Amino acid sequence: MSTKQKSTLKSRLHPRNLNRERYDLKALLQTEPSLADFVIPNRNGEDSIDFAQPKAVKTLNRALLKHYYGLEFWDFPDENLCPPIPGRADYLHYMADLLSQNNFGRIPKGDQIIGLDIGVGASAIYPILGVRSYDWQFIGSDIDPKSIASAQKIIEANSVLHSKIACRLQQNPKDVLFGILDKSEKVDFTLCNPPFHASVAEAQESARRKVKNLSGKKEQNPTLNFAGVHHELIYEGGEYKFIRNLVRESSKFAQNCLWFSTLVSKQSNVKGVTKYMDKFKVSSVKVIPMGTGNKATRIVAWSFLTEAQQKDWQKSRWK
Repeated sequence: MSTKQKSTLKSRLHPRNLNRERYDLKALLQTEPSLADFVIPNRNGEDSIDFAQPKAVKTLNRALLKHYYGLEFWDFPDENLCPPIPGRADYLHYMADLLSQNNFGRIPKGDQIIGLDIGVGASAIYPILGVRSYDWQFIGSDIDPKSIASAQKIIEANSVLHSKIACRLQQNPKDVLFGILDKSEKVDFTLCNPPFHASVAEAQESARRKVKNLSGKKEQNPTLNFAGVHHELIYEGGEYKFIRNLVRESSKFAQNCLWFSTLVSKQSNVKGVTKYMDKFKVSSVKVIPMGTGNKATRIVAWSFLTEAQQKDWQKSRWK
């Protein structure tokens, strides 16, 4: 792939994305010297990162968070999902744009805005980016106590995150919102990056394709370190069933949230998910396309509030 093609792919990122252009490797190496261990020449002989190595991806992300977002500490167990920073940041920026539609075109900022990250993970990446980009507050939920402990460690180690993120353990893995949100609580939006595989076999096949794309090698049993531990990757029934469950539960919290949202990795699931919403008196549905690198995905966002109720929400909460 040529440099021109790479620039085109990068430019698909949101206009406010801090990593919209090619990485400044020199600056990142100064910020995180250990990144030098993973610098290799690309096909054009230019310095690049060995993206086929999970530790390289993790170290690059640590450098990006230090350099662009002012984070001093970001670490978690190697078996957990290692999120790509630019793509995760895009989700936040598009949600900020969505909130601005309820605020006369201005992005609401500050700690009066509260987001719920469903599946905060060991890296706490969405709350970190939301706090540093817009000064929002967050609730982060997860079914794994180890992930909650890891996220809490990151929060405690970075003073810029103190009092900004509250982690909550989901005791029942079959529930999404029940057991996390109280009926008296209000959040302005939710985020979710659902497990997208229905089985271990499906996850392994995906990992094989990823290794081949990155390194050109065929491996029967590739490392899944790019992908995460079982609950981050796999849900019985896959992404579609998880999102249906989220939609169903969201109807029970219809007045507690302005915009519910989730990523939908498979385009084929969008029609079924949005049609399923017809059962629950959803007032508004938005499908927001995203492009990160050579991968296309989308956000599906929905609200149960009428236009008048959305205006009341803005007046009462966003001062």
